[in-house]
Amino acid sequence: MGATFLARLITDIAHSRTGIDIHPGAQIGGSFFIDHGTGVFIGETTVIGERVRLYQAVTLGARSLPSDAQGALIKGNRRHPISETDIVIYAGATVLGRVTIGRGSSIGGNVWLTHDVPPGSAIPQAHSRTTGRNE
Repeated sequence: MGATFLARLITDIAHSRTGIDIHPGAQIGGSFFIDHGTGVFIGETTVIGERVRLYQAVTLGARSLPSDAQGALIKGNRRHPISETDIVIYAGATVLGRVTIGRGSSIGGNVWLTHDVPPGSAIPQAHSRTTGRNE
C-alpha cells in the first residue's frame, strides 16, 4: 500500500514484544499459526499458503545474494521459500532460498533445508551414523 516505513515500524514493535520477525513484504495465507514464536524469522519474499504451522526458532530465509560479472550484488530477486498449503515446520528448522515445500508436507525439527520438497513429504531430523540417534 506504499506505507513501507509504517509497516516496518509496526513489525519492529511486534518483534520486540514477541521475538517474531516477519518482513512486511511476506505473503501469508489464512489460518497461519505460530506456536511459541520466539526466534521465528520470515523473509521479505516468503510466500506462505493456507493452514501453515510454524514452531519456535524457524527461519524462512534467503541464501546469499548472487553477484554479476563485476562482483556487484544483484538485488530484487525472490530469494525466500514458498510454503504451500497444510504444512508443518517444527522447531529450529531452517529453510533457505527460493525452495518450494509442497502441499501437506512436514519438516522436522532442526532440519536444514535448501531444496524443493515434493507434496506429501516428511523430512525428518538427520539420523546420526555414529550414535544411531536423531540429532
